[in-house]
Amino acid sequence: MAKTARRHLGEVLYKAGLVEKQALIDAIKVGQASKKRLGEVLIEKGLIDEENLAKAIAKQFDMKYVNLDTNTITPEVLKLVPEDLIKRHNVLPFGMDNGKLKLAISDPVNLDAMDSVRFRTNKELDCYVANPAKIRSFLTDTLEQSRAEESDRLRHSIDATAAELAEAGHEFQAEVLKAGQVAGSDDGPVVRLVNLIIDTAVNIRASDIHIEPMSDRVRIRYRLDGVCFEKDNIPKNMQAPLMTRLKILSGMNIAERRVPQDGRIKRTIGNQDVDFRVSALPGNHGESVVLRILRPDAVNIGIKALGFESDDYDRFQKIIRRPNGIFLVTGPTGSGKTTTLYAALQELNKPDKKIITAEDPIEYSFAGMNQVQVREDIGLTFEKILRAMLRQAPNVILVGEIRDGIVADVAIQAALTGHLVFSTLHTNDAPSAITRLVDMGVKPFLVASSIQAIMAQRLLRVICKNCRTVDNDPDPHYLRLLDITPEDLKNNSIYKGAGCSQCQGIGYKGRKGIFEMVELNNEVRELAFSKAPTSELRKACIASGMRTLMEDGKLKIFKGVTTPAEVAAIAQMEGVRGD
Repeated sequence: MAKTARRHLGEVLYKAGLVEKQALIDAIKVGQASKKRLGEVLIEKGLIDEENLAKAIAKQFDMKYVNLDTNTITPEVLKLVPEDLIKRHNVLPFGMDNGKLKLAISDPVNLDAMDSVRFRTNKELDCYVANPAKIRSFLTDTLEQSRAEESDRLRHSIDATAAELAEAGHEFQAEVLKAGQVAGSDDGPVVRLVNLIIDTAVNIRASDIHIEPMSDRVRIRYRLDGVCFEKDNIPKNMQAPLMTRLKILSGMNIAERRVPQDGRIKRTIGNQDVDFRVSALPGNHGESVVLRILRPDAVNIGIKALGFESDDYDRFQKIIRRPNGIFLVTGPTGSGKTTTLYAALQELNKPDKKIITAEDPIEYSFAGMNQVQVREDIGLTFEKILRAMLRQAPNVILVGEIRDGIVADVAIQAALTGHLVFSTLHTNDAPSAITRLVDMGVKPFLVASSIQAIMAQRLLRVICKNCRTVDNDPDPHYLRLLDITPEDLKNNSIYKGAGCSQCQGIGYKGRKGIFEMVELNNEVRELAFSKAPTSELRKACIASGMRTLMEDGKLKIFKGVTTPAEVAAIAQMEGVRGD
């Protein structure tokens, strides 16, 4: 640079005959008012182009000007300066001369840019002024092309490895490999990976997909026949694009990660429309996402396929055809209560019957039924819906769940005024439902007079028919818990699943229910009216012909439907777990 005082840019431009004097004066005033540089104002006004401005700046600072169009920049020279510095400061290395790095710059005032390059490269610089537009153009054309070539080489390598994995039957790992390498720049592989996760769950008959971030990976688990099993793991760097894709599909806010969110996905898989209820929950290592799979065929199985023994099936058919009263189905979450009630409603869903339901949420839609969604946020509660229902003159009412004494009172009043009411309760067995209603504050005489029947149920896994085999050495622990005697084993065989490709090697495929159903007779009603304890109610129900959950399970063991271990676990025998 010149050792004398630096000339003003306007002076350089005027003496070179590039800009007239008055235009310069006007531009200087605009620059002072807008706090913009003179060169920037002149370009905005169209009084000069960037090429001539760059040459004038080079003269102003007594520096050399370089025309990048006449220089060939090799990839080796380009790599001498880190890409982040090149982009941040709009500079460009274009050669080496006597150990000095020749650097094209767009702004000689930006000393920070030159210091950063000097520090990072550990080289002396020989700086030239260049047209800033040409520097940007070169970066776009050359750097991006170089990155694209590198990306193509990497992609070809990944694709070759993924093809080998897919050919060996590891399709999921192949998609993870492709998605994980380009997740930050290409959504295509991430989309395919999410589709594969969803399609796999549907094809193996899973009921839930659990996508759970861990400290070092993202775990994928499927719930199959009520039991979770780990399918695959996804690299931690895939977590953000994976969660974003799921949120976009389900209509969630992708920017919100602090509070729980809910959404829905609808997809057509194998000519069948499948709904997914999606829940996102913030956790220690990121948001955990669960997709609940809602298949239309899951509730269209019919009453016969639920797993009733013949006598219970006949009693169930008679109960659901009564003109009034309450029919309660009890059991923990996931025991199939909703499926049973839907099956009953479909049996009754005829043109001569008006059916109204109050649900939270509505999981399946049915033609011919009036289904109402509970909306607590706007005050549309079970109680309000139920009271409004009664003014619609229905024949059959479904209340998704009796949660408190107010809803229970309204449901009982509906039953006493000539309506057939179906509902659910969370109790462990059928007799304790009576005690639970009384504990909610319902008057005992109303409970005794309105309830027609109560049924408790559980879902147990069914032995895979393809690999079912006789179990010649059943575990004596489970036999003892279920009170299966040596005499029973003489007359009946015990079966198990050996595990095969059709059941994913588990030995079980599908689920059926076990039930205990009681119709209230005079004795049970008297006990309910007198607030008798659950133990007395249970004895009276058994005396009236109720088959317990364990006894119903034992029948299914001897028929080769399931195993002693499964019944012992599902019937909640003490000291037993699910597997």
